[in-house]
Amino acid sequence: MQLPIFFEKVIPENDSLILSEESSRHISQVLRMKENELIQLTNGVGSLITAKISKPHKNHTEVIVVKRTEMRPLKREVIIAISFIKNAGRFEWFLEKATEIGVTQIIPILCKRTEKSHFRADRMNTILISAMLQSRQVWLPHLKPAIKFHELIDSAAFAQGYIAHCLETDKKDLSDFSSASSDSSIILIGPEGDFTIEEIDYAISNKYTPVTLGETRLRTETAGLVAAVLLTNMK
Repeated sequence: MQLPIFFEKVIPENDSLILSEESSRHISQVLRMKENELIQLTNGVGSLITAKISKPHKNHTEVIVVKRTEMRPLKREVIIAISFIKNAGRFEWFLEKATEIGVTQIIPILCKRTEKSHFRADRMNTILISAMLQSRQVWLPHLKPAIKFHELIDSAAFAQGYIAHCLETDKKDLSDFSSASSDSSIILIGPEGDFTIEEIDYAISNKYTPVTLGETRLRTETAGLVAAVLLTNMK
């Protein structure tokens, strides 16, 4: 049986540590765990700690470290730069699924046709943490602050860049690319009205390759998810 796993942003080197109020409450009041039971902890940057409960408490549970393991980062860096959409629930669904898949970085972008730009960083990070724990990972995707489209193009550093758009122009199928071409990829996913022609041209002029994600037109959050799957599973 797998041990319950919890997120602790800071895990000190001490053999004994006090858990956050959120973790403590879940351990004592939801799971009703007792002294000497085992749990796992992660800080979202590769640490996996096995610990034994020494003093359960609803606000400050104390545990003793049994084992420390440092996990290697994911082999490939996959960055999804995706426009906000009107339906916040669908955008949050994308954040959850992208985390489960193993995306390393998510950048909300503000495009000419982006209709909603409110950035609820705390809520979004909570969703990412929950998805990381549910999928039993120890690397939390880095959620960047929202950025304007042109500012991103001017500042992003990557080995391979792609832009997925819906115009009937010459595009390559993203599934035809292989991981041999780069170990760091970023893909731009536009708003519900798609990128403007000017935005597409600007990205291409800055070495982004125009790509298609399939034969059907996809919602923004679906396109982001398909791109995440294709990029993280490149052979």
